[in-house]
Amino acid sequence: MKKISLLAVALILSITACKNQKKEQGTEQMTEEPAMAKKALDSDIQVIKIALEPKSDSNVSGTITFTQENGSVTMAANIEGLTEGTHAIHIHEKSDCSSPDGTSAGGHWNPTNQPHGKWGSPEGYHKGDIGNFTAGADGKGSITFSTDEWCIGCGDDTKDILGKGIIVHEGADDFTSQPSGAAGTRVSCAGIIKN
Repeated sequence: MKKISLLAVALILSITACKNQKKEQGTEQMTEEPAMAKKALDSDIQVIKIALEPKSDSNVSGTITFTQENGSVTMAANIEGLTEGTHAIHIHEKSDCSSPDGTSAGGHWNPTNQPHGKWGSPEGYHKGDIGNFTAGADGKGSITFSTDEWCIGCGDDTKDILGKGIIVHEGADDFTSQPSGAAGTRVSCAGIIKN
């Protein structure tokens, strides 16, 4: 009887020790994986959100979000206070929105010295020539644009949008007038500055 009792106690202790070891291993795995996934997410995706401010006595405001992921940058702009119709939006060479008319942002961002034109045109286009979007009767408009010709903070002068400005124009870009598409007054401005 004593032999059986000693064997039973040894068996119970052995089973308990194995269960505790498995629990500890499972806990370690669970805590490591989410931390690794978060680290990978943080290093692969960059996001900048900026606010547009009214210029030239307009009421045009809004938000623009730039997201860099997998070698491409997507710009999503939501704008309000516009007149109904077509408006141009461009990246300009400076993030300076200090002047009342937005001219402190300089001209279109054109690091490759191309003529102004519609994005992707074989005749050439500025890296800042995003294009046109439409505002409804409520004064609201939006545009989403993606390209691998931009980057956020990569240091390549021909691709890096940091330190540049965004300008929304009163009118449409005609894609032919040089050097800026005759889009009219600058009604809103924001600087692309990393948070």
